[in-house]
Amino acid sequence: MSKSKLLSIDSMSLQDLRDEAELIPLMSAEDEDEMQREKLPETLPILPLRNTVLFPGVVVPITAGRDTSIKLINETNKGNKVIGVVSQKDENKENPGIEDINTIGTVARILRVLKMPDGNTTVIIQGKKRFEVAEVMTTDPYMTATVREVAEARPGDKNKEFDAIIESIKELALKIIKNSPNIPSEASFAIKNIESNSFLINFVCSNLNISVADKQRILEINNLKDRALEALKFMNVEFQKLSLKNDIQSKVQEDMSQQQREYFLHQQMKTIQEELGGNGSEAEIEEMKSRSKSKKWTEEVQKHFDKEVSKLQRMNPQVAEYSIQRNYLDLILDLPWEKFSKDKFDLKRAKKILDRDHYGLDDVKKRIIEYLAVLKLRNDMKSPILCLYGPPGVGKTSLGKSVAEALGREYVRISLGGLRDEAEIRGHRKTYIGAMPGRIIQSLKKAGTSNPVFVLDEIDKLSTGNQGDPSSAMLEVLDPEQNSAFYDNFLELGYDLSKVMFIATSNRLDTIQPALLDRMEIINVSGYTIEEKVEIAKRHLLPKQLEEHGLTKKHLTIAKPQLEKIVEGYTRESGVRGLEKQIAKMVRYAAMNIAMEEEYVVKVTNEIIIAVLGSPKLERNKYENNDTAGVVTGLAWTRVGGDILFIESILSKGKGSLTMTGNLGKVMKESATIALEYIKANAGKLGIDPEVFSKYNVHLHVPAGATPKDGPSAGITMLTSLVSLFTQRKVKKSIAMTGEITLRGKVLPVGGIKEKILAAKRARIKEILLCEENRSDIEEINPEYLKGLKFHYVKEMSDVLTLALTKEKVKNAKKL
Repeated sequence: MSKSKLLSIDSMSLQDLRDEAELIPLMSAEDEDEMQREKLPETLPILPLRNTVLFPGVVVPITAGRDTSIKLINETNKGNKVIGVVSQKDENKENPGIEDINTIGTVARILRVLKMPDGNTTVIIQGKKRFEVAEVMTTDPYMTATVREVAEARPGDKNKEFDAIIESIKELALKIIKNSPNIPSEASFAIKNIESNSFLINFVCSNLNISVADKQRILEINNLKDRALEALKFMNVEFQKLSLKNDIQSKVQEDMSQQQREYFLHQQMKTIQEELGGNGSEAEIEEMKSRSKSKKWTEEVQKHFDKEVSKLQRMNPQVAEYSIQRNYLDLILDLPWEKFSKDKFDLKRAKKILDRDHYGLDDVKKRIIEYLAVLKLRNDMKSPILCLYGPPGVGKTSLGKSVAEALGREYVRISLGGLRDEAEIRGHRKTYIGAMPGRIIQSLKKAGTSNPVFVLDEIDKLSTGNQGDPSSAMLEVLDPEQNSAFYDNFLELGYDLSKVMFIATSNRLDTIQPALLDRMEIINVSGYTIEEKVEIAKRHLLPKQLEEHGLTKKHLTIAKPQLEKIVEGYTRESGVRGLEKQIAKMVRYAAMNIAMEEEYVVKVTNEIIIAVLGSPKLERNKYENNDTAGVVTGLAWTRVGGDILFIESILSKGKGSLTMTGNLGKVMKESATIALEYIKANAGKLGIDPEVFSKYNVHLHVPAGATPKDGPSAGITMLTSLVSLFTQRKVKKSIAMTGEITLRGKVLPVGGIKEKILAAKRARIKEILLCEENRSDIEEINPEYLKGLKFHYVKEMSDVLTLALTKEKVKNAKKL
């Protein structure tokens, strides 16, 4: 059954016989004779049909969508209801002329006109007799033409051959109706009850499953007998096709096993998918094979791929494993096997990029340039595993981007913080539903090359869970001797990671697995000095915040003195994240005033800083004074960089007990006990009356009390504080110290020297006391960081006291 189209007209097929029979009774011989006697009008409105041929006596519904067709039907329906119907030569022609229509058509009478909800007009018409277009009279608003009747030669009443043809048509029509599942059985009733031979022929011809051109050719046959033979020929072809189709279906149904049935259904689904614009499984497999030919992989990988493709071909596309297998093959094809980006060995350009993006960090940049130099000379060196270790906000992660740009490699970042599933690194086995490769392989696929720069962020925050130990899985990734054949559980193939440059970042080293730590080259990225922070704010942070807030330099300027005030008064950190937040507040101040169209000060002053950021919050942590006995400035290392701390001690009447407060750890408590016992043992040398120890209690405090503190680094500071207290001697101005002590009075070296030096500079300290063995640590520090500082290297506690204490006593000194 053909489908109606917009601006087109369709005929009824045998499927619509029941509907047609309900519209009008079947035509009798008397009806046909009366129809033939009707006089043909000289002029008729001509209705072109796109995909329908109307035969005499046949009733068809048509849908008119063209404006000209609707107007013709509406006007004719008000008059004699007679129109001329012809078929178009080209159904795609929107406005056909005389040359676009067939000249032989059928006179039709309008039986009923229906207005449809979609705005189209449906008309039920009945063919009367054939005519030929003689001359077109008008084309606007619709076509009209003069017509002449086409005579039809009919056999005589006793023509046995014609009668036999009619009987054959009826029998064959009944067989077609019986064998076709698409034609209702009630159609056989209509065939049996048609009395007129010519109507039977025309009715069958109208419903034949043939093209419009073939139907038009049958309509143009003047001899009714020849028309019947032509219809019979087409019916035989249709019956043979139907019989063959039924035979095939019968055989398939008898021999088809469950597997064959599923295959047949899949083939049908494949055809449907192709019709809908999708690709069937076979097309996907062929595409995969085609892509594999362009891959530069080893013979081992090629054999493995061919084996897995064969496995996919044998799978049922409906099972869950099919999608996993397809994703697996897609992964193999998407991975950049033997695909490398070309390294850029312009060392001067690389240095410019590193200097442009990061101010300071000279040791790190020097190490990167060294790596590039060696790689340029050898061109086959295994990539090193660098670990940038330092406090937050100093630019460890962003260094990775600069390194990638300097090398001309792709940049990939993996955040490892809180990772507790080993499969995130090694991938899942394909036997699991929802299996996926690990992050390493996924990132390589995303990078598109086998030698990107990998930034493994927060490697110290890997944790152990019920799903294994990810840090142990990282051992193979970061071992230069093993990662040339890294095994991913999902990939099931060794992948060469030796050309990947890994850069790990970490805030602390004690939480990294020792075996993992051993495979990395540790580069200490310490904090910034005040001068460096000011320069970073000027070069990077302020322009970045202006851009992010939609402003330019003309909207807000902050001079160096004001930037220095922000650094000193509102940030006390090793990195610059807190500084960036404060600068963002200043930029928002400008943005708010601009948005509200209010006047504001473009060039920031100290008063504006206080108005926007509030009173300085951190200046109290600077070195205070030396007017109080027992107060000494120490240097400490924290997880977020260096800091200064004040150690205070005081005497009160009592029996010589020692009390310690300030949330001190075990090591610091031991240092305080050692310091006091050393003083008692050497009281004579220090000029202290031994009876003091039995008459006074000692209270030692380290502010702030809510912050946990532990050593070892405060031993000499505590000892100096207690000696100053017992002797009431002043501590030298602007001096700080760090180091541990023994009961013999030896000074021991400590760590975190660079961070402590930076903290001292931020606090305006001028002199620093260190153990002699820490001299080498100072020599490794950039001389720029040491400007304005004077270092004293000591071996014995007596040296510390000589350098730290003056002979002058504090005002209102106690008499002990």
